[in-house]
Amino acid sequence: MLFQFIVLVLVAAVYAAPQNPQDVQILRYDTNNDGLGSYNFAWELSDGSKHEESGQLKNQGAENEAISVQGKYSWVADDGVLYTVTYIADENGFQPQIEQGPGGAIPPAVVASLLG
Repeated sequence: MLFQFIVLVLVAAVYAAPQNPQDVQILRYDTNNDGLGSYNFAWELSDGSKHEESGQLKNQGAENEAISVQGKYSWVADDGVLYTVTYIADENGFQPQIEQGPGGAIPPAVVASLLG
């Protein structure tokens, strides 16, 4: 589950890579970790990329203890279309949903990595 999430984030980062990365500015960066099993973070860049995520520990101390994560990230691709992935990752696995703005198709590599 974590491996799929990391691969997905890397794929998104590749597709969201700006033409001139040194010109991208951090517009927002928030993070909170209570150290007791819950966290959240959010960031936004000047190129239109965003990522928000929160997680919390479920069944703390039990044999089936697990972290439940939900979030979304988006980026503007080279075709000018805004792509957004909303996801849940929990005991049922990684469950993404892809949305796109008007004017383009979701790249096959992104679809394959999400469903693969």
